[in-house]
Amino acid sequence: MRVGVSVAVLLTTLALGVTAEDISTDEGVLVLTKGNFQKATEDNEFVLVEFYAPWCGHCKALAPEYVKAAAKLTEMESAIKLAKVDATEETELAEEHGVRGYPTLKFFRNGKPVDYNGGRQADDIVNWLLKKTGPPAKAVASVDEAKALIDASPVVIIGFFKDQESAGAKQFLAAAGATDDHPFGITSEDAVFKEYEVEGEGIILFKDFDEGKNKYEGEITEEGISKFVTANSLPLVVDFNHETASKIFGGEIKSHLLIFLSKEAGHYDTHMEACMNVAKSFKGQVLFVTINTDEEDHSRILEFFGMKKEEVPGLRIIKLEEDMAKYKPDTYDLSESGLTNFVQQFLDGKLKQHLLSQDIPEDWDKEPVKVLVASNFDEVAFNKDKDVLVEFYAPWCGHCKQLAPIYDQLGEKFNDDDTVVIAKMDATVNELEHTKIQSFPTLKLYKKGTNEVVEYNGERTLEGLSKFLETGGVYGQAAPEDMEVEQYSGERTLEALSSFIKGTEAEEKDEEEEDEEGDVPAKDEL
Repeated sequence: MRVGVSVAVLLTTLALGVTAEDISTDEGVLVLTKGNFQKATEDNEFVLVEFYAPWCGHCKALAPEYVKAAAKLTEMESAIKLAKVDATEETELAEEHGVRGYPTLKFFRNGKPVDYNGGRQADDIVNWLLKKTGPPAKAVASVDEAKALIDASPVVIIGFFKDQESAGAKQFLAAAGATDDHPFGITSEDAVFKEYEVEGEGIILFKDFDEGKNKYEGEITEEGISKFVTANSLPLVVDFNHETASKIFGGEIKSHLLIFLSKEAGHYDTHMEACMNVAKSFKGQVLFVTINTDEEDHSRILEFFGMKKEEVPGLRIIKLEEDMAKYKPDTYDLSESGLTNFVQQFLDGKLKQHLLSQDIPEDWDKEPVKVLVASNFDEVAFNKDKDVLVEFYAPWCGHCKQLAPIYDQLGEKFNDDDTVVIAKMDATVNELEHTKIQSFPTLKLYKKGTNEVVEYNGERTLEGLSKFLETGGVYGQAAPEDMEVEQYSGERTLEALSSFIKGTEAEEKDEEEEDEEGDVPAKDEL
């Protein structure tokens, strides 16, 4: 318990004669606010808190699963509570807990938070919480208990150890404690060994898909078991959706083959067998993921890769690191040999990273503000005879839209100056190997003579931008305290990026509706 804080709250309560807000519930989930948050997280030993936004699509998808998880915990007579905070209303709480995207879930144990990194289905949530609050593996004392455990979840791992104090058993329990997504069991009962044909020490992963179960082979170590679970706990070919997204992108396998298919066009029936067969060869190295492009939400993923529906069926490989690296095949060959060749070339390091670029518009240099794409960027920006100011923008960014008329005025002002170029580039569909853009709008000056790059952080006014150019990038280095950007600082996953952009667009739509009504409340940026 945080004694200092609690004493301060108590003294304030006594002095002012006020009490903490009552905690209401919504379908079994505690509804928390600034007034009752501390009481809820300190009075209950275990609380999982969801910070959400009412307009967030992923929050809406999580809501029914969250309610199911709360009901399941109640049925189990568990002391674990589920709670939620509307982060758009409780902005102080959201800022205090570092909320930067939706939904954000944090698990509180005796008032102290840790990040939730489990799945978003009811069973995933419950399993994660039980792992955090109980033994790493459930004791299995009979065949009936083993069957009940296996039937309760899509993936279950059972360790067979006659001596549960052995080195192997300890390694198994260590792996179980470090793996939050799936339930583990451990048994020393002869009848259970006989039922599942285990002799000596053994580990079996049971699953309700593909081959049904996998037996662990090799030296029993925590690392080996963890890799075994990661490699076998997802289908050979996973279909991307709200339910599987966190498992796909939150797993240990960071290289993914994305297979863009249309169910309506029969692509799944035509190509799935080849995908399954090839996926077996690269199990544990590359995760095969199908994406149904008929889904409206998935059109954003096509846009993210600069793809059009006419390119479906299509392929990409992504490698999840600090930035997402993307790779494109020469041809969309979805035969077994074509898929094998593409993946093997990637693993052998023979593929060059694919960077997006639009076609160069015919009239790219006709207006005062020049239009750049990836393929003509270097030629224009690194011209040593000119100072080149480039705005990197996103079409959906509200701050970019606010800057647009001012930037056009800047272009007009310097239109007749042969030593200055004012340019812009849509950074969502044009990528540069040497420049990574994390927020919008970003303005960079490429100085004549040296090609030194200086970023502008001053006020977004015609006067401020003009001074920046006139002083050779000296003016405007310090950012004003109220400077706003659309910045993405979350996971480099399709789901998280899509959620961020969708949330930004929804906020912008809400603000436009408020403008029309003539009532514009102050906006707190998370």
